[in-house]
Formats: sequence, structure tokens, C-alpha cells
Amino acid sequence: MITRLTHRLTRFRKEEAGAVYSLEFVVMFPLLLMALAFGIEFTTHANRQFQVDRGLDVTTRAIRLNTATQFTHEDIRDTICANSGGLDECDSKMRLEMIAINPRDFVSLPPMPDCTDTPQPVNPVRGWSLGQQHELMMLRACYKFKPVFGFLGLGQLLGTDSEGYGKMVAISAFVQEPR
Repeated sequence: MITRLTHRLTRFRKEEAGAVYSLEFVVMFPLLLMALAFGIEFTTHANRQFQVDRGLDVTTRAIRLNTATQFTHEDIRDTICANSGGLDECDSKMRLEMIAINPRDFVSLPPMPDCTDTPQPVNPVRGWSLGQQHELMMLRACYKFKPVFGFLGLGQLLGTDSEGYGKMVAISAFVQEPR
């Protein structure tokens, strides 16, 4: 039985008819795997962005309709995390900025969002104002995440920091309703 198996393996090794196809497979298979990895990474990224946007929209609606309630940074962050649908470590990796905006003299938020910095202690909250009735408010949420295929270098395409975390930003503007 061993001699029969050895004979078949020797005959398979000497056969040259399928060499062209195996070369094609060796070249194309890694490219197909990379395309699959890109698809998974971008789908996961889009899903996370959708979750952050939805959590922010639902929360800003609650803030807009409950003007009498005094919300803190932590309350709003926890509400966004609860409404987002399960972002990983959302409580520790999301940072918010909320400021009152004068529509006649528009001053936007700083161009670089204030995200959490994982190796450093958290900075004090930047630009936080709850606003009054009929006041235009702008709320920006920044969430840091670990890319799925960061080891393949796909995370660098999405923009990562020195620790390998990517960030996504969602912005919402709303007007405080009267009480």
C-alpha cells in the first residue's frame, strides 16, 4: 500500500499539465484574500460610523426636547453609547464637544476633534456649554476604535494614530426647544 501511494505521489510530482493553473492560483489567491480583507474592514468601518451617527442623532433629539434637564458630558456620552448599538469600550473611547453657535457670527468647532488619547490621561472637557432656549448648539462626538485588520496595514488607509487606533467623527447641530 505504501509503494502504491509513493508511486502515485511520484507520478503527480512529475506531471506538468497543471503548472500554468497553479501559477495563476499562487498569484491571484493572495490578491483575492486582500480584496476580501478590504471589504470586511470597510464594512466594519461603515457600520461603526452608522452606529456613532445614530447614537448622536437620537441623543441630540432627547437633549433638544428636554431643555429643562441639565445634562453632563458623561450623561450625554453614556446616552450616545446606549443608543449606538454596542460600540466596543464606548464609555472610555468617546469624547464629546458641545458649544453654542451664533448663526449670525458663525464660529465653527476647532478643525481637529478632541478624541481620547489612550496612552495619556484624559484631558479636561474642551468646549462644553449646555445652551439655553432657542440657542443653536453644535455637538461633535469622536470615537476611537481598533481596526479589524490593522496588522495588514489597512488601518493606515483609514488613518490611525501611533497606538493603532482610528477615529471617526459625527457632528450634529440642533436648536434648544422652549420649555
